Amino acid sequence: MFTQQPVPPLAESLRPQTLEQIIGQRHLLGPGKALQLAFAAKRAHSMILWGPPGVGKTTLARLSATAFGCQMISLSAVFSGVKDIRAAMDQARIHLEQGQSTILFVDEIHRFNKAQQDALLPYVESGLVTFIGATTENPSFEVNAALLSRAHVYVLQALSITELRQLFTRVHREHFPHLSFEQPAMDLLIANADGDARRLLNLLEQIAAAAKASALTLLTADFVRNAQATSNSRFDKNGDQFYDQISALHKAVRGSHPDAALYWLCRMLACGVDAKYLSRRIVRMSWEDIGLADPRAMQIANDAATTYERLGSPEGELALGQAVIYLAIAPKSNAGYCAFNQALAFAKQERSRDVPLHLRNAATKLMHDLHYGHAYRYPHDEPHAYAAGESYLPTGMNEPHWYQPVSRGLESKIAEKLAFLRGLDKKAP
Repeated sequence: MFTQQPVPPLAESLRPQTLEQIIGQRHLLGPGKALQLAFAAKRAHSMILWGPPGVGKTTLARLSATAFGCQMISLSAVFSGVKDIRAAMDQARIHLEQGQSTILFVDEIHRFNKAQQDALLPYVESGLVTFIGATTENPSFEVNAALLSRAHVYVLQALSITELRQLFTRVHREHFPHLSFEQPAMDLLIANADGDARRLLNLLEQIAAAAKASALTLLTADFVRNAQATSNSRFDKNGDQFYDQISALHKAVRGSHPDAALYWLCRMLACGVDAKYLSRRIVRMSWEDIGLADPRAMQIANDAATTYERLGSPEGELALGQAVIYLAIAPKSNAGYCAFNQALAFAKQERSRDVPLHLRNAATKLMHDLHYGHAYRYPHDEPHAYAAGESYLPTGMNEPHWYQPVSRGLESKIAEKLAFLRGLDKKAP
């Protein structure tokens, strides 16, 4: 008699019950789009829904059961194992005996290991169940190829500002009409939702409770800022968001766009990415994309990393920011990077070649008698400190010309120097 039913969160109680109620994903649910056509055809097919949190993956899975006229069995890959999969298949057989098809929905499918994913394959192949998986991780890396080949992958997108504002307006009008939000307060809530509909609803619920406790009906941006818990941007330190943003930082530096480079750096710092890791990436960028076009870039990148080691956060982060700016505006060259990769690949696949005798060091009388170092020309004793026409490659090996300096920064001077030396080689006997 004292049992009470738990009150579901606002985000759960407002979960869309029809496709028309879903906000966002127009690229899949709009007229003539892939999922809209699939639902209209009422023909179930296996699919993987890939996208960030709070964009409708679970909702679409649930609505698909209704659209396709199927029973639905839900599993969470976090809590389920092979035993649960077998139990679900037993239930699916009962559904089949009753003349009903079954959709098996696996949330967080990327959390299943290879054996668990393999356990699904026979049942998907036999048609006992239609498989729908939801994941925030790239299925190319996290889902077995065999399972991936049997499912259509639909990519869901974070909700836009306009779509979040539409959701805010709807929920505000229907559930919180007694509250008034100043425009900056609404903008702050929507910004902190960061494309996540569930987060927006949770924030709204939290703010409404705080307003009731404070006996307020007009809510300002300051109230919203103080009432809500710290809101982090959408980020997963071990997932696609992490690697995508690292890639964006590197490409912004390579593309000579200091503001974009600063944006991605600061966004990751704000999300709690290890600044030591970022400092290592910055040093790597200086060698890979700038190289000898501006050797100061490597020094500045290394100095920034050392500064962060000495000062820590947040003071040391300024050094990383300044280094990123310098790298972004520095002249770019990947000539050294390409030359190194080509030489390394050549060395790995080529047979071992002997060192020519004139390049060997005659450290003993026997080595001298064997002509080690014979006819070696000491460059400092020759004009321009250069032994024109001399070869330093193994006998019979052609000049590979791996290093091709660009016409930017210091490398333009290096190119001139190499051209001058090659000219001396041509004149040499």
